[in-house]
Amino acid sequence: MATQKELLFLAHRIPYPPNKGDKIRSFNLLKHLTQSYRVHVGAFVDDPHDWRYRADLQAMCDDLCLLDLHPLRRRIASLKGLLSGQPLTLPYYTHPKMQQWVNRLLVRRPIDAIVVFSSPMAQYAETHIGSARRRVVDFVDVDSDKWAQYARAKPWPVSWIYNREAQTLLRYERQIAADFDAAVFVSEQESALFKRLAPEVAERCFGISNGVDTDYFSPAHNYPNPYPQGGPMLVFTGAMDYWANVDAVRWFAQAVFPGVRARVPDAAFYIVGARPTPDVQELAKLPGVTVTGAVQDIRPYLAHASAAVAPMRIARGIQNKVLEAMAMGRPVLATPEAAEGINAHSGVELLVAGEPASLQNHAVRLLREGAGEMAQAARRCVLRQYGWHENLRRFDSLLDGNIATANPLGEPMKQVAT
Repeated sequence: MATQKELLFLAHRIPYPPNKGDKIRSFNLLKHLTQSYRVHVGAFVDDPHDWRYRADLQAMCDDLCLLDLHPLRRRIASLKGLLSGQPLTLPYYTHPKMQQWVNRLLVRRPIDAIVVFSSPMAQYAETHIGSARRRVVDFVDVDSDKWAQYARAKPWPVSWIYNREAQTLLRYERQIAADFDAAVFVSEQESALFKRLAPEVAERCFGISNGVDTDYFSPAHNYPNPYPQGGPMLVFTGAMDYWANVDAVRWFAQAVFPGVRARVPDAAFYIVGARPTPDVQELAKLPGVTVTGAVQDIRPYLAHASAAVAPMRIARGIQNKVLEAMAMGRPVLATPEAAEGINAHSGVELLVAGEPASLQNHAVRLLREGAGEMAQAARRCVLRQYGWHENLRRFDSLLDGNIATANPLGEPMKQVAT
């Protein structure tokens, strides 16, 4: 029997449980890699509650190195970047114990490949660039561009810090993409953006989409109705301590939903997600708005909603919340930023609008008339294109060096005037 190949997997956040955007992707990627490799995992734990899952993760891999990451301490440590010229993101994730573990592992184990999930983890493989091991970095999103978006939304001096981060992080991203054998992004559109920013590495950039567990997120199951009141419901799902989500629900609740409720008086807007910030909790004072906090299962909230909304104004990559709602057979009302990178047609499989008046008109129509055919088309779209196994097989090609077979998923979403 042939000896199973071995792989080092480095992630900036523990890839278990798959309960938020980046962890959904890292968990499914890790699970896929374990089918072909003996995997050794190094990651940070930034939520103390996640330590309870150590045994679950250990069961998936061979060696495991998990280290505490204290956000406040790491923010202070990241200020070293101001003196060194580095992006602040890099010292935020610098830890000598992680480097020592990686160095020891690469000496004592016959590691065939290294997969880095998120650019700051590439620093642990930099001293081993000259080896014969295959190296693939999954940037997921173009984080430098996300910082540029943040800068445009913030006043000085925060805008200056964010602009600096965008510029220094882009330099680092370009360096890593040049040093690694392949650079992966969450969509072809995200990959195309990076190719424009770093044309010298365009040939080694690939878009590999997220997927959805379509058996888990399925309208075929019976879900209890979590809404105590009757009437039509709009729902947003997501981690409510993430600034882009906070901005999205505040904007929708304040600029869009009042106009919806004026025309559909019994309409309700539910914000479903863990760790709501004080700004989000304040929204519950608005007529028709409910903030749930953490829930055991988001599927009932999707199943019994009239529509899911994704009013993102700051976004990169693919929004899992959109794919999950589509998989549940729910109509989705999204901004262009939230729909970016999804291979679907506006007006057919989801609705896309960017201005409050257009969003209000679409929401009112969905609440009054429903969208049975669109909901069914959304589910078919996900089944056709967003299976984890089919998409992640392209990682196998990149790790085997078969670049030519890592063909793109398809065209990004087609938007029509709304």
